[in-house]
Amino acid sequence: MERGPSDGQPPEGDWARVQASPEFQELRRRLRTFVFPMTAIFLGWYLLYVLVAAYAHDFMAIKLVGNINVGLVFGLLQFVSTFVITALYVRFAGRRLDPLGDKIRNEVEGGSQ
Repeated sequence: MERGPSDGQPPEGDWARVQASPEFQELRRRLRTFVFPMTAIFLGWYLLYVLVAAYAHDFMAIKLVGNINVGLVFGLLQFVSTFVITALYVRFAGRRLDPLGDKIRNEVEGGSQ
């Protein structure tokens, strides 16, 4: 079904053109330069946690303060790292992805009217 200006969407053919455009390819490249390394880092960090928990029981059981041990701190740091990655992504997207995405969107929306 061909969409047109009447429903606020550009024609279907515009999406293929946009996807092939250098700006869209740059947007995808920018996204990949953040997402792939950050995913690898987080998965490595999580794997380290799992391996240490599985094979270094004595290390994880070291008490730091009261009943708080290394394993508990290590586990809580998993949550902290998730929030840090989220904050880094929001900052990265705001600076590097959103401006280019807005430009592409404006070209598509402006070009279909």
